Amino acid sequence: MSKRYELIVFDWDGTLMDSEARIVTCMQCAAADTGRPVPSQAAARDIIGLGLPEAIRQLFPDTDASGVDALVDAYRAHWLGNRVGASTMFGGARELVEGLHRSGHLLAVATGKSRRGLDQSLGESGLAGFFHATRCADEAFSKPHPQMLQEILIDLDTHPDAAVVVGDTEYDMQMARNAGVDAVGVSHGVHSTERLVAQGAMECFDDLVQLSGWLYERPGHPEEGA
Repeated sequence: MSKRYELIVFDWDGTLMDSEARIVTCMQCAAADTGRPVPSQAAARDIIGLGLPEAIRQLFPDTDASGVDALVDAYRAHWLGNRVGASTMFGGARELVEGLHRSGHLLAVATGKSRRGLDQSLGESGLAGFFHATRCADEAFSKPHPQMLQEILIDLDTHPDAAVVVGDTEYDMQMARNAGVDAVGVSHGVHSTERLVAQGAMECFDDLVQLSGWLYERPGHPEEGA
C-alpha cells in the first residue's frame, strides 16, 4: 500500500496512551499538596497537551513563579511515584506504531510531557525503539508553538508537506498549523471532534484502527473492494 505521508508525528497523552485519569489525579493531588484549590476534573482535563508549567499557569493564573515550581515538583512526585494508577496504551496503538515502522515510515513524538516523563512512558510501553525522533515541552516551547515540530522536521530531513501530526487536542492542531504541517485528530482523547476540526484537523477518527487505514490510503484513491 502507498504511504500517504513519510513522517507521522504523534502526540503521546490522549493519543497513543490513555493517561487522562492519571494526569487529572496528579494535578489534583499537586494542588492539594501545595494548598491550592483543587481543580475540577473538567478543568484539569482541558489543559492536557500543554507543557506542565503552561498548564499550571492556565489552571492557577494568579500563581507566581515559585508557586509554579512548587506545583511542578508536586505533580512530578505523584507522576513518577507509584501511588497513582498506571496508564495503558489505547487499543491498537502498539499495532499501529509497529506496522508503520515496518512499512518504512518515519515516526516521531511531540509531547507536552517532560523528557523524564516521556522516557518513563516509552519504557513502560516498550515502544521506545520505534520512534526516530522525540521532543518534549522541557526541550522546546510548549504547544501550540511549532518549535518541537520544526526541530523534528529538521532532524529527520523531512519537508512539511511530507509529514502529518496526529493528536487529540486543539494544541496539537494549532502546532501543526503553525508549522505548515497537516494534522488529523483522534476523538478518544480530551478535546471534542468539533474543537479539533475547528482548529484545522483534516479528519478525525474514533480510534487508531480507523487512523491506520487512512494513513495507508493513497490521496484521491480510496481503497476499494475487489
